[in-house]
Amino acid sequence: MSAKSETVTAMNPAVNPVLSTAVNRRGLLAATAATGLTLATVNFAHAEDRSEGRPGPGADGTHRTRTVRGTLPAGSPDYVYLPVEVPSGVAEFAVSYTYGRPPVPPGAQGNALDIGLFDERGTALGGRGFRGWSGGARTSFFVRSDDATPGYLPGPVRPGTWHIALAPYTVAPEGLPYEVTVTLRFGEPARTPAPVHPPERAKGRGRAWYRGDCHVHSVHSDGRRTPAEVAAAARAAGLDFINSSEHNTTSAHAAWEGLWGDDLLILTGEEITTRNGHVLAVGTDPGVFVDWRYRARDHRFGRYAHQVRRAGGLVVPAHPHATCIGCTWKFGFADADAVEVWNGPWTPDDEVALAEWDNALVAAVRNPGDGGDGPTRWLPAMGNSDAHREPDRVGHPQTVVLAESLSRRAVLAGIRAGRSYLAESAALTLSFAATDGRGGHAGIGERLRAAADAPVTVRLEVSGAAADCTVRLVTDQGVLLTSPLPAAGAGVVEWRTTPAHAAYVRAEVRHAPAVPGLPGAFAALTNPVFLDAKTGTAG
Repeated sequence: MSAKSETVTAMNPAVNPVLSTAVNRRGLLAATAATGLTLATVNFAHAEDRSEGRPGPGADGTHRTRTVRGTLPAGSPDYVYLPVEVPSGVAEFAVSYTYGRPPVPPGAQGNALDIGLFDERGTALGGRGFRGWSGGARTSFFVRSDDATPGYLPGPVRPGTWHIALAPYTVAPEGLPYEVTVTLRFGEPARTPAPVHPPERAKGRGRAWYRGDCHVHSVHSDGRRTPAEVAAAARAAGLDFINSSEHNTTSAHAAWEGLWGDDLLILTGEEITTRNGHVLAVGTDPGVFVDWRYRARDHRFGRYAHQVRRAGGLVVPAHPHATCIGCTWKFGFADADAVEVWNGPWTPDDEVALAEWDNALVAAVRNPGDGGDGPTRWLPAMGNSDAHREPDRVGHPQTVVLAESLSRRAVLAGIRAGRSYLAESAALTLSFAATDGRGGHAGIGERLRAAADAPVTVRLEVSGAAADCTVRLVTDQGVLLTSPLPAAGAGVVEWRTTPAHAAYVRAEVRHAPAVPGLPGAFAALTNPVFLDAKTGTAG
């Protein structure tokens, strides 16, 4: 049988009825929605050698190719798995794919098909067999022992059933036609290099305010910058730390070798990109993969949030009100450690995220905790760039954290405690605190405990802001002070209150509104200082 005839067989419904019927029966699609749909197996057992193409390193030039075509209907499950039987002696597993993008009527979604790979260890949740994910960022990839396409993990191509994961992100009304080509290259495998991961500590300045961006992308997911370019952009932005946060893959964890230094701490993590919202795993142990293949209705998120914390990281819902499909956060915040309220250049969905976060602060100070000994847990705010490519600016915005050292443990502790503020650039610096008349003092994320009617002075010092900026002080009652800065872009603003009048105070520095009557974009935002009344009132 010729290679051409084998390709036709793989897509011929008369020969391969499972492929032709499984993707068209809505009952089957509905029944398998939770676990995904598995197509007919692509078998290389009797494939003839094909000599076209250039062999990859580690292969002897012999390779075999199969092409599969099909159509996924509207209503397909989130994940469709294409099994591939891999024989012994394979040095490289390569995939390319295309899919149709027909025009759609106004208001309908067009086709978008993501892709990834699981090896012979299987596709079960938890990712034991995970070998990589590129989403919709590229149309081909390969894995072999010594190398892999960014987004994928190098390692041996062992015999067994591998699975190509097809993820129909959106499907046009007439369906999503696809074509997947699998090429196996044979030969002796090369040695798999041991991964080199970033150290957990940089030199730093001891106890200090450190600037970081915990949401950046490179070519290891849908970014266009290399890790070296991301690191250079971080240094140019005046950052002290970044978090590697690629979509649904850990391949970048070993891509930072030679890029860290005394001046830059590189944390490893992931942007867990589910169909019901995205969440940052910040500062997890290198190499820890967190699965994303579930929705809110599956009641699985708590399990994976626990995995993030068990791996030493923080759980941070990202851009919770973004308007992209699948981006709006639907898992609730009970399992979160912080929340990203500012994502990239300030937009209306950030304003919604800020309002939701502020409402949660009010609820936290209104509801006493266990035993009535204080407010319930509150979520600190974070700001990150979500930078993918030019002209996205790494470090716009950035989270400025008070940490005991420039180390993974200390930085994450500062973020978790809310000892941080958000700024649009390293040029802008804030100092924000509350004091009473008896020596009491509390900074950002801290608590000042005083009598309910005791006078408290709140002091904000700003430097490096734009000349058009205005200060707002916000409490659980709302905005109680709006003031221009005494000098252009700098100065001190003071305000007096009591714990009875304000359960917390936070500061905003905003640019002049672009549209009259609407709030201006943020230049900076602090986490709150809490004012706890000794009389036992809430807050």
